[in-house]
Amino acid sequence: MDLKKIGLVQESWKKIVPIAEQAAALFYEELFTLDPSLKGLFKSDMKAQGRKLTSMLNTAVVNLQRLETILPAVEDLGRRHVGYGVVPEHYETVGTALISTLEKGLGPDFTPAVREAWVEAYTALAGVMQTAAAETAEPRTATA
Repeated sequence: MDLKKIGLVQESWKKIVPIAEQAAALFYEELFTLDPSLKGLFKSDMKAQGRKLTSMLNTAVVNLQRLETILPAVEDLGRRHVGYGVVPEHYETVGTALISTLEKGLGPDFTPAVREAWVEAYTALAGVMQTAAAETAEPRTATA
């Protein structure tokens, strides 16, 4: 990502932080609307899950200029998600829910340039997670 896009993500995120709890609730509402089957992957308190989500996003956003410092944690997150039942198709749904949440949370500040920057950031981080997950996943055997 170039510095301009990183700046757009970081500045727009600062506007989400004050409404982080509401944004997390909105994200999960959107996620479960897009794919109701995903609700079964979440066994814990959703407010606590929302805090984990916003904390992880904050860490990623703050470190976008030095991704190498967080890549091991992002890879580990991808590996852990395999154990939670996350499959590659879920990443697209999560990305759609994230972008929708940001659009609603930022309102008119969610410009096409901000959207593009967030899509690029999410795509990069999700790609790292998926690669680590694929390397971790047990080979599946075909059954008749």
